[in-house]
Amino acid sequence: MKKIFKKVFIASMLLATSLMAELQHVWSTPAFMKKDIKIIDIRTPQEWKETGIVKGSYTIMFFDEEGNFNVENFMRQLNMVVKKDEPFALICRVGSRTGMVSEFLSNKLGYKVINLKGGIMKAIYEGYRTVKYP
Repeated sequence: MKKIFKKVFIASMLLATSLMAELQHVWSTPAFMKKDIKIIDIRTPQEWKETGIVKGSYTIMFFDEEGNFNVENFMRQLNMVVKKDEPFALICRVGSRTGMVSEFLSNKLGYKVINLKGGIMKAIYEGYRTVKYP
């Protein structure tokens, strides 16, 4: 009986956590870049230099050039920029990395995340002008 109760309790906690999480998938467009929402660019410094960045965005690398990551370091930097209950957007080159990271942040940690599908490349293709990364 204890094992069944424990399993039901854990399942209900996981369900409650996923219900509280908010994840949106939105196309990366010049119009979105003008919204009053924080944008976190999770690409690498080389990528920031190559294409530029969204004006006013926060550059917090998640994956390095070899695909390695340091969740603790990323979370420390992210929590200096956004509050857990504050909606924010993630952007990368084409949207594949932000897809993974936004799922993790939303479903596992309960953040309110907007995944910018198509990434910086889609926004640039649609006419968005980036600013130079310092």
